[in-house]
Amino acid sequence: MASSSSSRFALVTLALALSVTGCTTVERHRLIAQTIAPAGENDIAARHEIYVATSRGFSSEPGVVYAGERADETTFAKVSVTVPAVHEAGMIEKAPNPIVADPARYFAADSIGIFPAHDDFKSELARSIKERGGRALVFIHGFNTAFDEAIYRMTQVVHDADYQGSPILFTWASAARTIDYVYDNNSATFARDRLEETLKLVVEAGAERIDIVAHSMGSWLTMETLRQLAIAGDPTLQGRLGDVVLASPDIDVDVFKSQMRRYGKPKKPFYVLTSQRDRALSVSGLIAGNKPRVGDYTYAEDLAQFGVTVIDVTSVSGGDALNHTTFAENPALVRLLGQGLLRDQNDTDFEDDLADRIGSLGAGVGQTIGTTADIIITTPFEVLGLTLR
Repeated sequence: MASSSSSRFALVTLALALSVTGCTTVERHRLIAQTIAPAGENDIAARHEIYVATSRGFSSEPGVVYAGERADETTFAKVSVTVPAVHEAGMIEKAPNPIVADPARYFAADSIGIFPAHDDFKSELARSIKERGGRALVFIHGFNTAFDEAIYRMTQVVHDADYQGSPILFTWASAARTIDYVYDNNSATFARDRLEETLKLVVEAGAERIDIVAHSMGSWLTMETLRQLAIAGDPTLQGRLGDVVLASPDIDVDVFKSQMRRYGKPKKPFYVLTSQRDRALSVSGLIAGNKPRVGDYTYAEDLAQFGVTVIDVTSVSGGDALNHTTFAENPALVRLLGQGLLRDQNDTDFEDDLADRIGSLGAGVGQTIGTTADIIITTPFEVLGLTLR
């Protein structure tokens, strides 16, 4: 038996990255930099250890680590990422030249450990989960997302939400190109068994509560996996499943209804974040035969009948130009997400609790957004309109 965690997995550090020579171009999706600028303790806001399970294949490009090709087996890793003290909530300060890391100004991944086996990863994850109170968060990214982008997005969400449990990124083999929508959709479908394997592994690692946050096409993958678990007779992961949050879900509405019928009425909070201003989903719907997607669906009550709580953030500003990443890039919303993930697992009045949390954020919304924001909550029991000022 290995004597330490470092001996249980092969650590790829900046020292290895520095051994790569002859690089004359800036790799757009490089994660591990070739050189790193010095930074003092006061320059760094926090360091986050992100656990990774992936269906991606390895990249041959220096520092990129994982590519957009699919792998025959799930592989596991741990990435160390620092957040600069100058970080603003909702932002990902990313270096314009990924060959050079400057932790004082940008998010910086300074090491990655690749685990040689499933059990090595589970052992390390179990240690982290125990130290962090038995909680784990599994994040599944969306369409057109490279490995480095997935790492930085999860780090930003965990940091801005002040999440205290063990963060686990499940990253599937996105080609990270807008023209590869069909490839990405097939890659997400390909990863269903891998995500199921990962969720069961988190249970085996001792997690008492497992929250899931999925974005965009990652919501399709999540729903397919939950459907599989329901068919297998374990829809709640042996009672460990906590909140499920589907942000801007890129799923055909009819397909989602079918998935929910098979999954059954959720026993724990199940949230769907929607926006009629999501331009990315408008394009997705057009590609899919001009059919509405769940993430920009107008009829919230139609979804709520399946036991989900719909949070309409159409009037909330923040996010990219396509209004597709508002859940993570609006400071108030990401704080709201964090408050939900800190809620007691046994709290059954989650609709009332959500309304209270939104109300408590009202005073700060004007400062963080700059305008009045309306969030419409549609629960399985009632329709509640709240104005945040």
